Amino acid sequence: MDCYTANWNPLGEEAFYRKSELYAMEWGLREELRDCLVAAAPYGGPIALLRNSARREKSPGARPLLDTFSASGLLLASIPWKSGQVVQLGWTAGEDLLCIQEDGTVLIYDLFCEFKRHFSMGNEVLQNHVLEAKVFHTEYGTGVAILTGAHRFSLATNIDDLKLRRMPEVPGLQKPPSCWAVLSQDRVTIVLLAVGQDLYLLDNTSCSVVTPPGMSPSAGAYLQMAVSFNYRCLALFTDTGYIWMGLATLKEKFCEFNCSIRAPPKQMVWCMRPRSRQRAVVLVWDRQLMVVGNSTECIQFVLDEDSYLVPELDGVRILSRTSHEFLHEIPEASQEIFKIASMAPGALLLEAQKEYEKESQKADEYLREIKDQKLLPEAVSQCIEAAGYEHEPETQKSLLRAASFGKCFIDKFPPESFVRMCQDLRVLNAIRDYQIGIPLTFTQYKQLTIEVLLDRLVLRRLYPLAIRICEYLRLSEIQGVSRILAHWACYKARGQWPTPSTRSWGTRRLLEYEPRSGEQVPLLLKMKRSKLALSKAIESGDTDLVYTVVLHLKNELNRGTFFMTLQNQPVALSLYRQFCKHQERETLKDLYNQDDNHQELGNFHVHSSYSEKRIEGRVAALQNAVDEYYKAKNEFAAKATEDQIKLLRLQRHLQEDFDKPYLDLSLHDTVSTLILDGHYKKAEQLYRDFKIPDKRYWWLKINALATRGDWEEMEKFSKSKKSPIGYLPFVEIAVKHHNRYEAKKYAPRVTPEQRVKAFILVGDLEQAADAAIEHKSEAELSWVLARCTPGTDSALMEKLNRARAQIMKK
Repeated sequence: MDCYTANWNPLGEEAFYRKSELYAMEWGLREELRDCLVAAAPYGGPIALLRNSARREKSPGARPLLDTFSASGLLLASIPWKSGQVVQLGWTAGEDLLCIQEDGTVLIYDLFCEFKRHFSMGNEVLQNHVLEAKVFHTEYGTGVAILTGAHRFSLATNIDDLKLRRMPEVPGLQKPPSCWAVLSQDRVTIVLLAVGQDLYLLDNTSCSVVTPPGMSPSAGAYLQMAVSFNYRCLALFTDTGYIWMGLATLKEKFCEFNCSIRAPPKQMVWCMRPRSRQRAVVLVWDRQLMVVGNSTECIQFVLDEDSYLVPELDGVRILSRTSHEFLHEIPEASQEIFKIASMAPGALLLEAQKEYEKESQKADEYLREIKDQKLLPEAVSQCIEAAGYEHEPETQKSLLRAASFGKCFIDKFPPESFVRMCQDLRVLNAIRDYQIGIPLTFTQYKQLTIEVLLDRLVLRRLYPLAIRICEYLRLSEIQGVSRILAHWACYKARGQWPTPSTRSWGTRRLLEYEPRSGEQVPLLLKMKRSKLALSKAIESGDTDLVYTVVLHLKNELNRGTFFMTLQNQPVALSLYRQFCKHQERETLKDLYNQDDNHQELGNFHVHSSYSEKRIEGRVAALQNAVDEYYKAKNEFAAKATEDQIKLLRLQRHLQEDFDKPYLDLSLHDTVSTLILDGHYKKAEQLYRDFKIPDKRYWWLKINALATRGDWEEMEKFSKSKKSPIGYLPFVEIAVKHHNRYEAKKYAPRVTPEQRVKAFILVGDLEQAADAAIEHKSEAELSWVLARCTPGTDSALMEKLNRARAQIMKK
């Protein structure tokens, strides 16, 4: 660490860049990289090589080889290329390999060169062939852009939802553009291309000429352009060695630089950190690499061999036959701590910890200096942050020890950031190992997220490491171990049962051992083992699971087969009937018809009649119900339904005769309404026609007459014949309607047992007392006494008390 800044290269007054080795590559390449098609996935992803041209020159009959490697150079897979001429390789966001052929066909392989699928970029591309192609990434997904032999551009913004777009034609374009790039602005993908000294912008509908702001008039013709990792910045290189840097929207210029090299670089890529004010571009020629930015000076590196640049979120990876390096800007936290003669709190804390290990008194002096400035929390945070940016474990440990040392002198310092950084670095160091070969930086890791990292380990079949990380970070089973084991099981199944038929058999055998019905049944449905899934769901006793399978069967089978399947499963049939009662009434009718269940069919028609708006429809539905009830030999239900039909027809006539709504009333309500409206004879007719019980009819009539206030008719009715309900109801109803005068007419007519209650209701306590004394009932005497008032009924109370005393003596 004493020479920690030896490989720092200044660019301007504030920025430093460092190029450090990630891996010594041992992939044993005989060809130079310039003789291969190369594609490296971002976020420390895999490398693909198509070695064709050099091999063909030496051995014309040999097939090209498609190889995939980890970032450390370990071979993942190798296959002979048997398809058409490949123009470009590229990786998707999910680390699938895209091979773009000259005829516009795009073949998709996984990490291990196993073919997944293919698609075409359209007939126009097929006819005119592909001159150049680029793979790009936007918020929509991974896209492909094509330049055809007719000098037209076609692109697909998302290969998983393929929609081909043919870009507008550039007027007068007779030769391929000198350079072009895909931009993403305001969620729209556009193409920027250069023809000589002119720049053209192609959007969905038009082609427009654009001029970068601040571009030197003597800049010359454009030879190369580069878009930043986040698609926000653009760099242009001209044939005079002039480099322009600015926003990709071409609305702002950052800076410019004149280099001494006029030949177009092999590659030009951006090198910048998120949220950093420093912006730089990296250019590479055969044996030279240059970093330029907002400075009159540049950084130059001499290269020993042919190299390939891979732009990253926070830097640039540099690939060669023997090494894999990472070029990046030194983060501010690292600069503050390690810069020579730095007096930043983090630098002082690091020195204090070193002196403490030496048991030197200087440790206390450094600590006092930090504490006097009240910067100890900042010093700890600086050391924690800087540890994340370091690739070497020893430097990480040194910074974390310093942070831990500083924490001891702070009251209530929150430990979460320190613990989280220790966990993150342990994960990062594990995946950076040569055998794993994923050189993620801390910044990339946080952008990628742990979930995506686990997915990438699963894609590489590194199941044990993925599980250890899940256990170490204590991730949930669903998010972590269980999901990874499911992928592992699928991989093992493909290995043991390589053909579709054997794989299906093997999967069924494995499913037999699954104890959880909630997991077993959905998988059986996916395997189209629906009847077995239904049996397993019923065995589980989980009604929701049975419903899931039944509805799946309903969509999968034709109607007849579906009903026959349910016939053999009474539980499922019963549940489906319940479902149909609430959701699919017509299907319920079909089920009853199939079973010849006439009783339920009758009930169905009765229920259906209520939803009919026209009376003819209701009558027809009820008549169908009558027919079904007779078939079911249920004469009671049939007669009751016939009466309902009869009532409906009568109500229609009443409605027509009296211009009042009688429909939808019950028989009793119809009678009551007729009486209330004064149609006594009509009500009497319904009483006889529908054979309403006498007691029920008398109750209905006296209630309705009292409500109507027709006391004269009520008295006539009471005298028409002996009341089947007695005369106490007459008293009660008259009192209820606040007419004690009428109530008193009926009180003497009640039965002897009811006289006390009747006289109490009409307020005649004298007669109530006489009746109670006559009955010699202590309870009735107490009831009358409770109604007496001492001030006005004292004589009556004395009389009642004497009678009660005589009863008690006996």
